[in-house]
Amino acid sequence: MDERLLRILPRVQKPARYVGGEKRQIIKDLSQTDLRVALCFPDTYEIGMSNLGMRILYDVANRAPGVWCERVFAPWGDMEDELRAAGIPLFALESGDAVGEFDIVAFSLGYEMSYTTALNMLDLAAIPLRSSERDSLTPLVVAGGTCCYNPEPMADFIDLFLIGEGEELNLELYAALRDAKSRGLSKPEFLLEASKIGGIYVPSLYVGGGVPDAPPLPITKRIVKNLDDAPIPVDAIVPSTEIVHDRVSLELFRGCIRGCRFCQAGYAYRPARERSPGLLIEKGVASLKASGYDEATLLSLSTSDYTRLLDLCDGLLEYTEPRNISLSLPSLRADNFSLELMNRVQKVRKSGLTFAPEAGSQRLRDVINKNVTEEELLNTCRIAFAGGWNSVKLYFMLGLPGETDEDVLAIAELTNHVLHCWREHARNKNRGVRIAVSTSCFVPKPHTAFQWEPQVTREEYSRRVALLRDNMRAKNVTYSWHDADTSLIEAVLARGDRKIGKVLETVVQNGGRLDAWSDYFDMNRWLAAFETCGIDPSFYANRARDYDEALPWSVVSTGVDEDFLKRENELARQAQTTPDCRTRCSACGARNLCDGGVCGE
Repeated sequence: MDERLLRILPRVQKPARYVGGEKRQIIKDLSQTDLRVALCFPDTYEIGMSNLGMRILYDVANRAPGVWCERVFAPWGDMEDELRAAGIPLFALESGDAVGEFDIVAFSLGYEMSYTTALNMLDLAAIPLRSSERDSLTPLVVAGGTCCYNPEPMADFIDLFLIGEGEELNLELYAALRDAKSRGLSKPEFLLEASKIGGIYVPSLYVGGGVPDAPPLPITKRIVKNLDDAPIPVDAIVPSTEIVHDRVSLELFRGCIRGCRFCQAGYAYRPARERSPGLLIEKGVASLKASGYDEATLLSLSTSDYTRLLDLCDGLLEYTEPRNISLSLPSLRADNFSLELMNRVQKVRKSGLTFAPEAGSQRLRDVINKNVTEEELLNTCRIAFAGGWNSVKLYFMLGLPGETDEDVLAIAELTNHVLHCWREHARNKNRGVRIAVSTSCFVPKPHTAFQWEPQVTREEYSRRVALLRDNMRAKNVTYSWHDADTSLIEAVLARGDRKIGKVLETVVQNGGRLDAWSDYFDMNRWLAAFETCGIDPSFYANRARDYDEALPWSVVSTGVDEDFLKRENELARQAQTTPDCRTRCSACGARNLCDGGVCGE
């Protein structure tokens, strides 16, 4: 470790974030390595190490012969200031080597508010921000993740985007770059070759008139067709300091059968593909043995939609229950929560229940295609309260398309019905009840049925928050809400084009970093950047789009037909629902990507 770094560490918060050395980190012999990958997560260690995708891609890369993949996280402000003062560039945890020495600098972009952090990490690594300013083949700056379904706001900075799931795609990129290095290809020559790999979008090939040999747009996402063939890390790194999700995480399936019209992930990860319960039990038990964790969580976009959930829980509980290891099931739906499932969840440790009705009125839930009724939610609460639960979290959105004040007030009314349900059915009323209600501002996302819809203004969102807050009067209910400023910037970045790149660059030049954290987010800095660049944020966030408008994100495809999204948008305007994929195929187009899973049945 750099001697200068040793002198810095006693002066910063949580120095364990920066030293590496964790159990099962991977160290390779550089003499046996011909490709080095810096896997960069644009947030703190605690957040990045909780990300299952990071763990999977780290494992996939390091299983490839000759490839050494290391982790890089964003330093907190105190550490960044110390690094800059000491002249120490951003470094990888395993080797301590500067990020600029790596062949590939790969960013995981899962949240738009992390864009400035990614750019700040490049600057801290002494790597020029703009792709056009980096002439040599390496370091090659790449990005993947859900945000890459609209790559345009970051297109000036990223050499190539990996669209879709990375287990297979990343390995193909590594092989192509190793070959290019051995052949002495230039960066432009390599980028053109790499663009021929399915799922890779090279933005520089489409500037002006474009490059004649560039693949036609859109670039269609890559998926893993059979999830049982995809790796499940068992010997994962055990963090040496506390992280946000300090537990074993098992991914049950990808995709979602539901079709909520606001949900980007629900569309982007189609078609739904499940892992077999036997494999999950085997890998889950092995992971618990290897890590020593006392909790396992079952992950998916909608866990209770896993077809063999009870069998899976029973198989895992045979190992976990005698050892006092708890099993948690986030992302449950109110319409298929059962007494059987509840009894399994509470066998070791009872935690709070979380549901996301998203809207207070049935009309608005039909608009967004949530397909959950108030009766189903209250029946679920009755089961839970009668079973001994005394806390529930309810998530809603404000500003959804077609929302009225009556819909806002319906959230308060629904919450009161949940409280009344507890009073009628609670097993033990002496413990009291805690109902936590949270609202966020609707952000229209690319590749969804609501991609054409406007976001309400900050002022209107704040008015609706006040309306709801003034009608939340029960002392057992707590109400919290997401701030309007961050939601506006998120909407601009989600629906932006390449002009937004200059805004991002300006924000970073003026000190922007860690904008996902309220400690660092500065709305005035963003507004000043918009003004400097001559950009009106409302043009991107608060403006409805016509069906015939060219959308920046049309350069990539999730496999879902745009005509299908238009039909869903029209159905939303009529408050008509669409059945889930298991009930009836809606011909969204995703089945063309896969010969298995729901769409292949």
